[in-house]
Amino acid sequence: MASQLVLPLEPNNAMTRADFIVAPGNARALAFLDSFPDWPAPAIALVGPSASGKTHLARIWAERAGAALLDARSLRESVSGPAVVENIDSAPTFAHEAALFAMLEQGAPLLLTGRGGPATWPVSLPDLASRFKALLSFTLGASDEALLMALAVKLFADRQIAVPEGVVTHLVQTLERSPAALRDFIQRADALALAEKRPVNIQLIRGLMAN
Repeated sequence: MASQLVLPLEPNNAMTRADFIVAPGNARALAFLDSFPDWPAPAIALVGPSASGKTHLARIWAERAGAALLDARSLRESVSGPAVVENIDSAPTFAHEAALFAMLEQGAPLLLTGRGGPATWPVSLPDLASRFKALLSFTLGASDEALLMALAVKLFADRQIAVPEGVVTHLVQTLERSPAALRDFIQRADALALAEKRPVNIQLIRGLMAN
């Protein structure tokens, strides 16, 4: 079957509080964010691997706190007021450090995200390193099967794709058990279905896995 050109359209990722999938590995972090502004410290960290829910939780809190959404990889100037700063340990240089330290010094509510714990975040300023080590941190735990099943349904829904339950079950039981693997495979399945004008069904999924 001839393929057609597929435009790189982004899915409509639902990032509201109602869309968040609560599981044992993230419930403690969500409860703490819901307690804002009654925090014991002005700055906290959310830690976890790619697709573990850090950005979704950060967006939930940003909506609640009226916080600015920033990325450490492009942060060069400090901002006042509540803010989310993501990808702290993915910034390619230390150019964000002065701005981030100034924001921590201001004492406004901050939510920082990274893949590893704050004590492992690369840093050149000793005072900022001390601030990182003192952060109250929440680690998003491993995903169980129920969470991955619910996440798969959400990822398909974000792309406006309705799939049989058997497709979701097969994905969760066959793929690497991680949100990132699930997200990446569903992206590939959607692209293949669009290119070949086929539904996302068990035959398409098995064929994609075999390649």
